[in-house]
Amino acid sequence: MPVLYQAGDLNTNSLSVPDLYVQIQKPATLALNAVSSGRIGLVGTAAWGPVNTPVIVGSMGDCLAAFGTKQALATYIGTAVNIAILQGASDFRCVRVTDGTDAAATGTLAGVSLTARYTGSAGNAITATLTQNGIIASKYTLTTTHATLGSRSYTGTSWTALAAAIAADTSALVAATVPTTVPDLAAGTATLSGGTDGGTPATAEFIGADDATRTGMYSLRGQGCALGVLAGLTDNTSWTTQGAFGLQEGLYMIACGPAGDTISNAVAMKTAAGLDSYGVKLMFGDWLWWDDDTNGDMLVSPQAFVTGLFGGLSPEQSSLNKQLTGIIGSQKAGLASSGTTQTYSDAELGALFEAGIDVICNPAPGGSYWAVRGGINTSSEDTTNDDTYTRMTNYIAETINAGMGTFVGDVINSTLFGDIRAVLLGPLSNMVSTGILGATTDYAVVCDTSNNPQSRTALGYVRADVQVTYQGINRFFVVNLQGGSSVVISTATSAT
Repeated sequence: MPVLYQAGDLNTNSLSVPDLYVQIQKPATLALNAVSSGRIGLVGTAAWGPVNTPVIVGSMGDCLAAFGTKQALATYIGTAVNIAILQGASDFRCVRVTDGTDAAATGTLAGVSLTARYTGSAGNAITATLTQNGIIASKYTLTTTHATLGSRSYTGTSWTALAAAIAADTSALVAATVPTTVPDLAAGTATLSGGTDGGTPATAEFIGADDATRTGMYSLRGQGCALGVLAGLTDNTSWTTQGAFGLQEGLYMIACGPAGDTISNAVAMKTAAGLDSYGVKLMFGDWLWWDDDTNGDMLVSPQAFVTGLFGGLSPEQSSLNKQLTGIIGSQKAGLASSGTTQTYSDAELGALFEAGIDVICNPAPGGSYWAVRGGINTSSEDTTNDDTYTRMTNYIAETINAGMGTFVGDVINSTLFGDIRAVLLGPLSNMVSTGILGATTDYAVVCDTSNNPQSRTALGYVRADVQVTYQGINRFFVVNLQGGSSVVISTATSAT
């Protein structure tokens, strides 16, 4: 009787009975999907939400539901998400951090203690209402309501049943603590109070710990982010730590200097920090004015504007000269409504760029609009100090890292070499068709006996050499003009 076998379950070298043997094989994996180049990892503060836990956010609605109403703080997650979305970003992993002094709002309803699910001032606006069923008198409905966080309802005939229903709801706004002597249900309303956000987290809370629990910035490990920002953090002692994390995870970290900084101090801070890495883009501390729809005019860090811009650009694109939206002024230029502006001189820009520091200003090379002026990272190497080097290198490396591990454990032979080349060449070819790479001559993959001699394969080593030429960025556009009455112009006429 023929039997179906999964590939690998049948030893075809030991068959002794003539019969039909059908082996089911999985499709060969000869395609490598590119990773996201626009996902943003954002660490900041909030008035609600889990602490040190990545939360998926794709819109302002998601953000408000997860972290509460926007606050007038440069470190607030919602402000950064709002700014970044306006620049074109749409994919976030947000991590809330606190200084540890935050507290959850509490209240008492019909003898039972209610505690907000998360710490923060947003919990103070939660209202809990217990109502009796108009038909079945023994049934009661508990409704918890918040203008931003939404409403939840639970029905039961006792506080024990209601508390169990709340505990089973992963999106519950409150937790109920029922005393040993369970009180009777009674209609009523309670508004929670006492919730606090605590103070501004220190650098240590933003950076976090890289241990089993992973807190702060390290909560972003394994989240597939291509960009990283610690909202409003300006401590230069953190810059090299951010850079090391960015290189490990394939994140382009966007850092910033303190508000109202001077060029000389910015250069000195970068030098003192020892920052020289293509993994970090450092923005000058000329903070920007933003007209927030909740809190009015706010002075905010340039980080979210740059991060949001990258979130909407493919990896071969530089931030240089790309128009930014939502900016109504800067510390140097002042508010647009004031009617007075101050611009950067070439000497000032040169001093910043030579130090590996970028800036957002107006005008830009393309006209009178706000834009990133340098398009550089903090590396001192001319071949690696452009935005596109960081983003392209991370993009390709992460794409390879996402799918090539399936070959580990395979037999080393010509079939393996061919499969490896095919999988690596696939996404590179796709990058040409999408314009990320310029031409099919801009990449090469070698994986055969020429770079895998038997002396190495016998020890279990397989090597694939991948070379990719990135497209350059037009940074210095020179137009030669020759004019005058004595200029002779030669034109070629075609034969007819």
